[in-house]
Amino acid sequence: MKKIQKGKPGYLNYKRKVEILRTVIYFVIVLAIFALGYWQTHTRLNLLTVVAILGCLPASKALVGVIARYPYQSIELSQAKEIAGKSKHLTVCYDLVITSKEHIMPTDCIVISGHNIYGYTHYEKVNTDELGKHIKTILAQNQYTGFTVKILNQYTPFLARVEGLENIAVVEQEDTKAREQEIRNLILNISM
Repeated sequence: MKKIQKGKPGYLNYKRKVEILRTVIYFVIVLAIFALGYWQTHTRLNLLTVVAILGCLPASKALVGVIARYPYQSIELSQAKEIAGKSKHLTVCYDLVITSKEHIMPTDCIVISGHNIYGYTHYEKVNTDELGKHIKTILAQNQYTGFTVKILNQYTPFLARVEGLENIAVVEQEDTKAREQEIRNLILNISM
């Protein structure tokens, strides 16, 4: 299983597999410790039982991670390739699950160009206006102001915006990559 960095296509599916594998390993270790203690003493009242019970804490934490990530899928590779082909001069991040105090808002892709941030989510339950306001609030808290943040839940209009931003970036040829990368890292930090 090849490691996929956060913000790249396929990250959510990769992370789900890693979390499931980690959880299974933790619970197998706990069962093995308990079985070893029972096999040696022929009773469950031994020190290895206490160790096995304490081992349930990290195993349960890993299980919570699996449950939290399980409903969210990675962006389809065909869509990711299409977006990447149309955004060669833009800063892009994929497979985000942005969290606020009240909601969990999965986002398939976010494109950053200058003072414009556009996102796409295929999840119907995500309130796109609230997600845009949340990202704008986080940016303002980190002294990034004056940004246009718009999240769309329809793929075709999003792709049209990406093409427009790409055309503008090619014509203007401004050197904003460092700032865009900082914003990308900030958005990745508020994502699971």
